Amino acid sequence: MLPHLDAAYRFARWLCRAPADAEDVVHDAVIRAFRAYEGVRIADARSWLLTIVRNCHLSAVKARRPETALVRDANEALMEIPANTLTPEEESQRIDGQKTFDALLGALPQAHREILVLRELEELSYGEIATIVGVPLGTVMSRLARAREALRELWERSPDGVSHGLP
Repeated sequence: MLPHLDAAYRFARWLCRAPADAEDVVHDAVIRAFRAYEGVRIADARSWLLTIVRNCHLSAVKARRPETALVRDANEALMEIPANTLTPEEESQRIDGQKTFDALLGALPQAHREILVLRELEELSYGEIATIVGVPLGTVMSRLARAREALRELWERSPDGVSHGLP
C-alpha cells in the first residue's frame, strides 16, 4: 500500500476538495485496508486502495450530509505548490492554468470528476476505474466521454478558454 499513498491522497483530495478532509479519508482508508489485508487476495493493490478511498469518502459524505462541505480558498491551494525552476512568467502562466483547471474540474459533478481524476491524473485503465467506482466498463467509457465534453464546454465558457482557444 505504501507506494500508492500519494495516489490515494490525490484521489481523496479531488473527491473531498479540502486537504484536511482528504487526509481523514486516506487515514480511514489505510486503517480499513490494513485490517482487511490478511483476509483479502489482492491482484492490484492500487485499485484496491483507491476503491477503499472512494468508499471512505462516500461514508464521510453520508455522515456529514446536513453539514455543508468546506471549500478551500484558491489562494491557499496556490501556497501549497512547491517551488520549481520556472521563470516568473512561466510560473505565473502555470499557476493561472492550474487554477483554471482546478476550478473547472471542481465545477463538474462528482461522478464526472472522479472518472476524470482516475483516468487523466492517475492514469488508470478503464477496467481499474470500473472496479474502483463499481460500475460496468461501458459506463466508465460513457461517463468519461460525458465528463470530457462537460469539461471542454466549461473551458470554452471560461475567460481562459475564450481568450486562448482550445489546445
